[in-house]
Amino acid sequence: MVEIVRINVGDIVTLKKQHPCGVNEWEITRLGMDIGLTCRGCGRKVRLIRYDFDRRFRGFIERAQTQDTADPGSVEG
Repeated sequence: MVEIVRINVGDIVTLKKQHPCGVNEWEITRLGMDIGLTCRGCGRKVRLIRYDFDRRFRGFIERAQTQDTADPGSVEG
């Protein structure tokens, strides 16, 4: 069974195989029924169904700043 990975729009991830342009860094651009990814080397956009993304996921390079990971001391308003 494949473990579901918690990701956010803006995260930079690595996948199992490199893109043909030679770069293995992908930015998450869409979440939903499928995952939108943009290659950080050439800008090519692809979509993977969640199951395929979870199987190919290898790790995070950079995590996006989100509401729940923001500094609790900084309150906007």
